[in-house]
Amino acid sequence: MAITEYVGVERISGPFLLLSGIPGVGYDEIADVLSPDGVVRKGRVVLVDRNSTLVQVFSGTEGLAPSSTAVRFLGRELEISLSPSLLGRTFSGLGEPRDGCGPVLGGVRRPVNGSAINPMAREYPRDFISTGISSIDVLLTLIRGQKLPIFSGNGLPHNQMAVQIATQSRLVGAENFAVVFAGIGIKHDDAAYFQQHLSSHGQGGNLVLFLNMADDPVIERIATPRLALTAAEYLAFDIGMHVLVIMTDMTSYCEALRELSVARGEVPSRKGYPSYLYSDLASLYERAGVLRNGRGSVTQIPILTMPNDDITHPIPDLTGFITEGQIVLSRDLEARGIYPPVDVLPSLSRLMKDGIGKGYTREDHPDLAGQLFASYSRVHDVRSLAGVVGEDEVSPADKASLAFGESFERSFLSQGAEENREISQSLDLGWELLSSLPVQELSRLSMEEIEKYIGKKGA
Repeated sequence: MAITEYVGVERISGPFLLLSGIPGVGYDEIADVLSPDGVVRKGRVVLVDRNSTLVQVFSGTEGLAPSSTAVRFLGRELEISLSPSLLGRTFSGLGEPRDGCGPVLGGVRRPVNGSAINPMAREYPRDFISTGISSIDVLLTLIRGQKLPIFSGNGLPHNQMAVQIATQSRLVGAENFAVVFAGIGIKHDDAAYFQQHLSSHGQGGNLVLFLNMADDPVIERIATPRLALTAAEYLAFDIGMHVLVIMTDMTSYCEALRELSVARGEVPSRKGYPSYLYSDLASLYERAGVLRNGRGSVTQIPILTMPNDDITHPIPDLTGFITEGQIVLSRDLEARGIYPPVDVLPSLSRLMKDGIGKGYTREDHPDLAGQLFASYSRVHDVRSLAGVVGEDEVSPADKASLAFGESFERSFLSQGAEENREISQSLDLGWELLSSLPVQELSRLSMEEIEKYIGKKGA
């Protein structure tokens, strides 16, 4: 198809070029924007009507003049080259190689926008993905095909957790497991940390890394998660791999969306975010799943930092409506030196019940998890009481609960950043902690379970 070059634009405003009288241009179409000195920048059509076309330039419009700027519309959306040689590679937020190994050759090219998986084509997620982190594996189990976000806050160790999950995760009983890691709006020292640790410990080369920097143009952040998900879909549904996609930080993505929405003059919604924030996030999160009769799967862990630790902020609030649970990090646990600081009580994995127990993890897993939740919940009540009357005044059973809470946080929740615990090891640790409680406090266990798992340990 012949490509026509249009010289001169009607107006330049911020990152936008306004052109008039351009026939046959489509929404989301990619364009080359040429400055007078011949430098080519990429742009994307963001608005089209009968008389005008609005193009958003990825790297900004600095140095462009309306009369001398040329635009070529390429007749296609933003695409990425895909082949099995993606594995082990590092790309920029726009899909350009950052590792000096040249472009991806010999594969297929796909538009990055993709679409959500058809609900009728989905298979119900059931298989357990081991992360090697006790609090997640036992109490907030990640299931293949699930989307389970991490709600963090500024300064909390979510990046460290992301690396630990990326390097330790595996689908039990399957070798064809891969990780696609997308850093969105990250600082350069974080990028160096990701590259260093993921390249040295990550999945034996079955890892693809996309890095969008905080000082990259804002519009590139809109493209980064879509590039990562397109690569994951290719690895999963074309090659048959089970792919875990980790995206951090989705708050940077949402803030980029707000900035561009304001620049377009759109009517703002809650806290200035565009009214389509929910549907935009859903278009990303709903690309996770397991296809019926398909070979592979896509599982997502989006990580977001809650502004002011506010879980009712639009970003965590809307994310929680779309995803199947959440893992909440606690600033209080982090201040007490507990890593990873997972606050298990407000956290939830909605698909956990269908992927644990006999045939998946271990037959005692569901009841053990229920009892740990119940016992740790009582710890919080007893701590509140002890804060008023003093620890010396509470009952012996309450004192046992306080001791259990301390042991639970120090030995079960807390583990090293490179400590990879097997699920059986985490389950045994849970039973060992419960053995310190009086039998009458174990109300969610049967006498047979108490005798089998605690009695034999001499409780």
